[in-house]
Amino acid sequence: MTDPHDIILRPLITEQATSAWEEKVYTFEVARKANKVEIRKAVEAIFGVQVKSVRTSHVRGKLRRQGKNQGYTRSWKKARVTLTEASKPIEILI
Repeated sequence: MTDPHDIILRPLITEQATSAWEEKVYTFEVARKANKVEIRKAVEAIFGVQVKSVRTSHVRGKLRRQGKNQGYTRSWKKARVTLTEASKPIEILI
């Protein structure tokens, strides 16, 4: 089994993501090859919580220009994890 920290790369701290914390929905950047089952097990192992559901999406890189040069930002995978009602909340900013 792989290390859970190789699957969950970092939490996403955005305005939309932090407003969902009240409903026990947390957003993470995850490994691109990770599936929903692996993400669920990794979150449960790292934070000691019970996961209700996992939603994933691929975020495509955007075209960026600087002067005459242009390129794409990297593509990555995002997971929105919903916890059960009985589960304790995740303390991300500690």
